[in-house]
Parts: sequence; C-alpha cells; structure tokens
Amino acid sequence: MKMTPKRTVVYLSVCLSVLTSLCQGQRSADSQLPSAPDEPILGLTTNELAEALQGLLDEADSRVGLSVEKKASVIPRCDVGERCAMKHGPRIGRLCDCLRGTACNTFFLRCY
Repeated sequence: MKMTPKRTVVYLSVCLSVLTSLCQGQRSADSQLPSAPDEPILGLTTNELAEALQGLLDEADSRVGLSVEKKASVIPRCDVGERCAMKHGPRIGRLCDCLRGTACNTFFLRCY
C-alpha cells in the first residue's frame, strides 16, 4: 500500500491535533489554583496576607504624601470672552479650558 503526500499530511495533522488537545488538557489540570481558600500560601493565611498588604499600602501612602485628587489636575472651564491663557516669553501657559464649541485664541489669549 503506497501513501500519497496528501494522505500523509492529513494523518500528520490529525495526530498533531490529538496530541495538542491532550497536552492542553493536561496543562489546564496542572495550572488550577488550590480550591481551599484557607489553605496557607507561603506559610501565611489569606487574612495575614491581606493585613500585610494593607500595612504596605498605608506605609507607602504616608511616605508619598500626595493624594489622588492632587495628582489628577483638573483645568477649570472658561466662559466666552474670559482670559484662558497667559504668555510666558515664547511659551503660552493655560489658565483654563474653553467651553465646548469655543477655542482659546492664541493672539488675544481669550475664549472665542
């Protein structure tokens, strides 16, 4: 019995797909997390891990001293005709953001 190249390719592809599915099933069974939530991880329970993480976060927050509100810079809104920018030599600094439908004129530095 002589095998044609097409038949060989079909047999090889079937064998590879079967092996891939078997290996995939084995890998998913090995990578499952432990089912017991109170089982110690690295010698610590989940409550101890949570307390340690909270302590680290509190310590990092006290060291930084900046709150989230200060980091998120919110530019106030300007009405039409109000001054929206200020010139600092060759650069222009923004004072406020113009309302929707208007833009800050870079010559007059006002919302129009």
